[in-house]
Amino acid sequence: MESPAGVSKPNKGLVIKLAALIVIAGVAGVAVLRGLDVRALIDQALELVRGAGPVAFFAGMAVLPAFGFPLSPFTLSAGSVFAPTMGWPLVLAATWLALSINVTLTYVAARWVARPWLEKLVLRFGYRWPQVKPDGYWDITILVRVTPGPPFFVQSALLGLAQVPLRIYLIGSILIAGLYGTAFVIFGEALLSGKGRMVMMGAGAIAALAVGTQLLRRHYARKKATPELTQE
Repeated sequence: MESPAGVSKPNKGLVIKLAALIVIAGVAGVAVLRGLDVRALIDQALELVRGAGPVAFFAGMAVLPAFGFPLSPFTLSAGSVFAPTMGWPLVLAATWLALSINVTLTYVAARWVARPWLEKLVLRFGYRWPQVKPDGYWDITILVRVTPGPPFFVQSALLGLAQVPLRIYLIGSILIAGLYGTAFVIFGEALLSGKGRMVMMGAGAIAALAVGTQLLRRHYARKKATPELTQE
């Protein structure tokens, strides 16, 4: 009974995402057919980002996604805008630092600001706040980070609300987010610069990470299910 319910939600979410992508692609196609110069708009946007400077850019990357702003515009444009002047090592280091600050801010806001208020609200309605067992901290951190669907800041907030210890949270979150961020920075630079081989390499790295995270998710799902089967 549980498996069909567990499968239906991801399928529904996938359908919604595909529908949204189709609508966006359709609107973009109509705009291009009517003479919209997409490349010029992208160049103008990148020039605005370049004019703001790396400090403002990476500070925005550290703070804004913690409040729901999409992370992808930052990762996809960072390499194209700043690698020519800063160099790749510094761009990637700044990306990892911004992501580290981001996940820390969201964790603090969720665990020590939002959770006390939410916990009182839950108790007032006669429910008990769910607790994560200490031996499940690593499992839930990795599962949340590699499960597709929830936005990045929602993943961070969930782990903060679950009171996963900060050390475990930071290690798991920064490692997974940093690897994905690196792949997207390289892919974005190659895509915007028209480097076909680099685009393929970046897409391959993202695909490899996606496959790896799916294998991890299945491994931890089986690991979680095994004790339940043995008890029965």
